[in-house]
Amino acid sequence: MKKMLSKIIPIAYGAYFNVLSVFSTKTAAKKAFYLFCTPRKGKVLPHQKEFLNNAKKEVVTTANIDLQVYQWPGEKETILLLHGWESNVFRWRNLIGYLTKENYNIIAFDAPAHGNSTGTVLHVPIYTEVAQALITKYQPKHIIGHSVGGMTTLYNNYKYNNTFVEKLVILGAPSEFYTILKNYKAMLKFNNAVFNSLKKFIFEKFNFLPEDFSISEYAKQNTKKGLLVHDRLDLIAPCSDSELVHKNWTTSKLLVTEGYGHSLHQDEVSNAVLSFLKEA
Repeated sequence: MKKMLSKIIPIAYGAYFNVLSVFSTKTAAKKAFYLFCTPRKGKVLPHQKEFLNNAKKEVVTTANIDLQVYQWPGEKETILLLHGWESNVFRWRNLIGYLTKENYNIIAFDAPAHGNSTGTVLHVPIYTEVAQALITKYQPKHIIGHSVGGMTTLYNNYKYNNTFVEKLVILGAPSEFYTILKNYKAMLKFNNAVFNSLKKFIFEKFNFLPEDFSISEYAKQNTKKGLLVHDRLDLIAPCSDSELVHKNWTTSKLLVTEGYGHSLHQDEVSNAVLSFLKEA
């Protein structure tokens, strides 16, 4: 039943946008955009609270959003963690275990509309801005991002290039926004009128066209040391995205795994991250 609903509901939304576009493509596009940016899950679940309660907590307000920030204090370099879509800080539990044993100072936060942070939508531009507020506040030496958190990490570096940040670790991140948007169109099956109006809406809101928002292109200007990790069988974001970013990011390393999926929680990944952080 759940599988059936998961297929029917997106098509129903697409049909609604198609009908709405007959009267107003702009309204249809706006609704399609906010559906695209609205997470359905990612709030803190009961079984996640015990782990999160072990951290030092702080709420940081920026861009009218109250961000729930967690800290696992340590005497070594500060590391900032950015989680992915429909997730929260709990997703880092395995890696945090490795990092705390090495005495790193760990800062992690729930993205807007996720975990215990406020907000109703999440997209890379807003994630980038709130991340920048925390980067400025905590001055991390290294940043680790997973999925859309990795995409945000690289876009933030392109936009702000904080000189005190030395290393970036990117786990299972997509690269091409236009591809994501086309997949959204295919999943909901809305028409070209809605799609073209959606592209126009995004341009008017963010001042870039979806086809111009390319992490692999932005990577050409990246001079920081980087580690990209991607699973060959990732069903959420194609491994080819990280391969393309690696090709353009001349100071990066690429670790391709097989059978770990999108989450990349495994010991091999955590050990690779630690080794990279310890390199001179």
